[in-house]
Amino acid sequence: MSTITIIGTGGMAAAIAGRASASGHAIQVLSRDTASAQAFADRLAIDATVGVHGTVPAGGLVVLAVPYSVAASVVGAYGDALAGKVIIDITNPYSPEPGALVTPAGSSGAQEITKLLPAGTTVVKAFNTLVGQVLARGGSRDTFVASDDPAAKERVSEFITSLGLRPLDVGGLAMARNLEATGTLLIGLAQNALGHFDFALNVDAG
Repeated sequence: MSTITIIGTGGMAAAIAGRASASGHAIQVLSRDTASAQAFADRLAIDATVGVHGTVPAGGLVVLAVPYSVAASVVGAYGDALAGKVIIDITNPYSPEPGALVTPAGSSGAQEITKLLPAGTTVVKAFNTLVGQVLARGGSRDTFVASDDPAAKERVSEFITSLGLRPLDVGGLAMARNLEATGTLLIGLAQNALGHFDFALNVDAG
């Protein structure tokens, strides 16, 4: 297995870190300070190395698991330390307006994040249509994967498979716009049809 760097200590970060650790991956957690990163690892009872934003990621795969509202500043703290890495962007650029996104028309959060990264860094959109509490519970779930780099997409898909999940390739990074819009669909379902977030979006191929 490989080393996975996780930037962030929220619910999705915890779910991915927990499943990755259980699957045999080495985990590095980076947060705003070492104490919060260590508390995160202790809470999950996983053996992880910890550090602060800006630390050179140990993993070739770096999970960006922070709110989209702070993603630009967090990515900026790393600068060239992210060069050559594959960034797994799990963010959703939600707007306070129901069903809306904060990204420019025709773009996506993943594409905007790509503009901030050093040359040689690849972004793969994944995990953004999963709910942390459902992912943490275990079981097989589907996660959609989008990237313009086939090799990076395959690498991330292999990681997803190692977690007991099913990766589904939806195409190039432009498809991230649709995946992020799907995130707003899930919120609508939770708030209106279901009344909770304890569900997952899966594909039944018949």
